[in-house]
Amino acid sequence: MYWTLELASKIEDAPWPATKEELLDYANRIGAPMEVIENLQEIEDDDEVYDSIEDLWPDYPTKEDFFFDEEEY
Repeated sequence: MYWTLELASKIEDAPWPATKEELLDYANRIGAPMEVIENLQEIEDDDEVYDSIEDLWPDYPTKEDFFFDEEEY
């Protein structure tokens, strides 16, 4: 399983918290790329509930990672 920023962004707006099956259903409904669906299928624990994309990809960048100071603009 591998994630890129582009792939992970496809399910960032999923209805969190969600199980593996709910994420797969969401990815199929929005027409996510096959790589996203394959990544979700590789999740081993079917019953675990994921609270956000960070539960699937702990290194998912957040706004803080971009060092953008919104007060400057």
